[in-house]
Amino acid sequence: MMGQLTTHVLDTSQGKPAAGMKIQLWVHSSLGRPPQLIKEVQTNADGRVDTPLLGRGELHSGEYELVFDVGGYFGGDIRFLNLVPVRFIVEDSSSDYHIPLLVAPGGYSTYRGS
Repeated sequence: MMGQLTTHVLDTSQGKPAAGMKIQLWVHSSLGRPPQLIKEVQTNADGRVDTPLLGRGELHSGEYELVFDVGGYFGGDIRFLNLVPVRFIVEDSSSDYHIPLLVAPGGYSTYRGS
């Protein structure tokens, strides 16, 4: 069975899903080539993406990066965070990888979810 890659974003400053946040998915090459943009998506009302970022059969071992447009989501004149990159390694492409982002205007955290 092949794994898949999913994400969701929670706005911890308001205690709700971060709807409408733009996210980019990049893959990094081990051959010294520049990273490649695979997909650009936007979170739905539940702070999730409607389909997996990489579905079963699309996820391969390697290094990936999710770039969350936190600055665009929070907007306003005073910003601290702008783009939040989360770079991670997929070692076992048969496993599911869920990368959530918990974010507020002044900080964030992430982890490998289930």
